[in-house]
This record gives sequence, C-alpha cells and structure tokens, in this order.
Amino acid sequence: EVLTQNPSIKIEIGSHTDSRQSKAYNQGLSQRRAKSTMDYLVKRGIAKTRLTAKGYGESQLVNQCADGVKCSEADHQLNRRSTFVIVGE
Repeated sequence: EVLTQNPSIKIEIGSHTDSRQSKAYNQGLSQRRAKSTMDYLVKRGIAKTRLTAKGYGESQLVNQCADGVKCSEADHQLNRRSTFVIVGE
C-alpha cells in the first residue's frame, strides 16, 4: 500500500537468516527470499526498477545467536526476518 500510494519511493528488500546452517547456505537462502519478496511486489504492480533485493545471510544478527552459541527457537526466529529500507525517491 505504501509503495502504491508513493510511486516515487525506491526500496531495498533485505532478507536475513539465523546462523544454524553454513554461511554459504544462509547467504543463498536469504538472497532467494529477498528475490521472492521482490517478485511478489512486482506481481502486484510495483515496478521492478523501484526495488532491489539483497540477501544478508547471517551477517547481521540481532542477538548473540552466532555459530556455536546455544539459543532458544524464539531467539533464532528473531534473526529470520526481512527488512524494507527506503533508498531513494
């Protein structure tokens, strides 16, 4: 809705993972998730030129749940997210 109402906004879709797989796997997974989100928006009429998709893998964890650290499922879930950042108008 925000993108439809503001046709000049450009965004970066950033996807993030937890650290429970290899760094390479998580990087690929997050890139696929970001692209899937972008494809969803394009199918709903948002111009692809207004969107970028960036997978961050496990490089920007929001808590201490890095490789080798025991964490609860809820803590891991916090790291699995997508972000939308306005990058231009």
